[in-house]
Amino acid sequence: MSEPRIRFERVSLEFPTAAGPLRVVDDVSYDIHEGEFVAVIGPSGCGKTTMMNMLAGFQRPTSGRVLLDGREVAGPGSDRGVMFQEYGVFPWLTVRENIAFGLTLKANRVPAGEREAIVERYLGLMGLAGFADAYPKHLSGGMRQRLALARAYAVKPQFLLMDEPFGALDAQTRSNMQNLLLEILAAERKTVMLITHSVEEAIYLASRIVIVTARPARVREIVAVPFAYPRDEAIHEAREFGELRSHIRDLVMDEYRAQQGQARAVAFSE
Repeated sequence: MSEPRIRFERVSLEFPTAAGPLRVVDDVSYDIHEGEFVAVIGPSGCGKTTMMNMLAGFQRPTSGRVLLDGREVAGPGSDRGVMFQEYGVFPWLTVRENIAFGLTLKANRVPAGEREAIVERYLGLMGLAGFADAYPKHLSGGMRQRLALARAYAVKPQFLLMDEPFGALDAQTRSNMQNLLLEILAAERKTVMLITHSVEEAIYLASRIVIVTARPARVREIVAVPFAYPRDEAIHEAREFGELRSHIRDLVMDEYRAQQGQARAVAFSE
C-alpha cells in the first residue's frame, strides 16, 4: 500500500482545568490513505471532534504528531476543507456569494471568469441553481447543508473533514445528503474524514471505520467496510450490513456504558 496521506502518530491531547489536566485523546495512531473515506465513531464527548480539529490545524497535540504527507500539521490550510454540523454558511451572503467566498481569499483566489464558472458548476451539482440569489435564511436545512458542501468543494481541497454534517437533518433529508455526497465523491474523488454518531451512516459512506473509546479517546478497533463503491441504499438490507452494524453498535454501546460509569464515579466523588 502507498504511503498514507494522513497519519496520527501516538497523538495525545490534554486541556488544563481547575482540577488538573484533562486528557481528551490518548496515544492514538492510525493512517488515512489517498482516496479513503474514514469514519470515526464513538460516544458523545469522547474526543472525536478533537481529532478532526488537530488534523484541520485548529488545535495542536500535547504529544505525538499529526502528519500530512509526512509533514507535521502546523495550522489550517487550503488543502483541507472543513464542514460542520452548524452549516457554516454566511447569512449575509447569497447562495452564489457563499460558494464564491473562498475563491476570493488569497489562498484560493482565482480570476473572476473562472470563479463564476466554478460557482455555476456547484449550483448545478447541488441543485441550487434556482436559489442562487437567495439568502440562507430562505433555505431548508438540507439546502443549507448542500450549500455548505458546495462551498467546501469549490476551493478544491484535497481533504474533506466533516463533523456530524448531517446530524441535525430529518431522516429523509439525511439519506438524500448521504447519496449526494457519494455522487459528488464519485465525480471528484477526495480523501475524507467523517465524524459521526450514526453506525448506519458510517457503514454506508466509509471504506474504513475507526471506533474510539470513551474519553480519553483511544482506538478500540478499526473495521474495513466490505462494500465496493458505488453504493446504493440496497446495501442496508444486506446480511453483511446487518452483521457489521450489530458488531459496531455493540462496541459503541460498551463505550457509552463506560462513559456513564465515569460520570457516576465523578458524581459520587464530589
